[in-house]
Formats: sequence, C-alpha cells, structure tokens
Amino acid sequence: MERSELLQEWRREETQPFAGWDFSYLAERMIEDEPPWDYRARAASLMQQASAVIDLDTGGGERFLELRPHWPAKVAVTEEYPPNLALVTARLAPLGVQVHCVRLTDDDPMPFADRAFDLVLNRHAAFNPAEVARILTWGGVFLTQQVHGLWAEDLHAAFGVTPQWPDATPEKYVPRLQAAGLTITNVETWQGALRFTDVGAIVYFLKAVPWTVPDFTVDTHASYLYALQDRVEAGEPLLFTSRKYLIEARKG
Repeated sequence: MERSELLQEWRREETQPFAGWDFSYLAERMIEDEPPWDYRARAASLMQQASAVIDLDTGGGERFLELRPHWPAKVAVTEEYPPNLALVTARLAPLGVQVHCVRLTDDDPMPFADRAFDLVLNRHAAFNPAEVARILTWGGVFLTQQVHGLWAEDLHAAFGVTPQWPDATPEKYVPRLQAAGLTITNVETWQGALRFTDVGAIVYFLKAVPWTVPDFTVDTHASYLYALQDRVEAGEPLLFTSRKYLIEARKG
C-alpha cells in the first residue's frame, strides 16, 4: 500500500467512535496478555461477603455490569468523564445503582460518609488512599488492579514520549495505604506482552487513550507511524511491554 493510502487509512481509524471503555473494535488487532490473577473473580467473591460496594471510576460500566449477579444490596459507582457519565447513568441507574460524578485523584476527598462501604473496587483508576480508608467500614476491603506507571514505555518511546506517571507503582501506594490504616493482604505485579497486528490499531488506541501520547493525531505523528509501518513491512511484530499490579487491603 502506498504511503498516501496508508495515511488515509489511518485517518479513518482516527475518526472511528469510541465509547465507555469498550475496545471491541480492536478485537484480534490488539492482544494483551492476561496477568495471572483474576480481578473479576476476586471482586465477585468479595461481593458475596459485602453489603455495600462502590466501583470507582467505572468508565461506561461495562466491567461492573458483568458482575451484576454478585452485586450486594447497596451498589454505587463513580465516573467523571461526561460521555461516560451519561452512558453509565443510562446503563446502571435503572438497575438501582447510585451513580456519582466524582473527580478522583491521589489527594482529593470523596463525597461519601465515613464507613459508607465495606467493599471499594478500583480497576485502573486514580485513588486517594486516605479517602479509601475513611469510607471503608471496619473489616472492609479495598481491591484495585492498576496499570503500572511504566506500562508500554516502549510504545511511548516509539512516539518520542515517556510515561506521564512513572511512579504509579506498588512501591508508591502500598506505604500510603498502610499509613492510612489499612493492612495489605496481597500485592502482585506482572509483566507481559502487548501486541498490535497493524499500525491502524495503534492509531485507534492512541485516540481512545489520549494521555498515552499527548496531542496525538495522524497528521502530526505521521513520521512515527511510518516508522512502525516499516517494522511491519520488515516482518517485525508490533510488540510492546504490558505491566500491571494488584493490591488488596483490609481495614483493621
């Protein structure tokens, strides 16, 4: 394919719709190894013992909806991004889920009462350890799976940038959770492979996750895309490094 044709194809990928946290458009084109733990199964198990759960930064609610058979009596979620907030409200509010618009950071407070939940779930979202501890009941559990701060640093490098939050690691958050009064019951870290079958899949991903390569567009980053295409044409895989970690902590 001529380079002008490639550019047009990548521009089409750039304009494909993306909603919630649904990457089904990239099925079989973006393949990420799975970590050895099963976050969903562990969350489901913990829900069996809970009476009130909150899922922080739930995205479009896709993952949390998969856990519906295990929901306890009181169920709440947070989301800030307006398109996702509208989507998750439409999906979950009719099911009795309390939907809250909350901006999550490492330091900001959350608008919930002390000891409001006995299970706090967090999959790939920011969190304030002190606030997590505050809203947990005595004996309550915090379960989080996080994208490591150095996730796909080689993909970042392919576009001349570095990860924005390289210190987002267990080494940062475990001491903060302990300082907040939580007991760490499990910490796991993992490294695996992230594969793309074609450069267009990378274009779609970078537009869907804009903080990976800030201000990415096909036209401004065409030289980097062509370099990746050269790799494909040389028979090299578009292979990068995935890193994640899991922390489980209990109050008391």
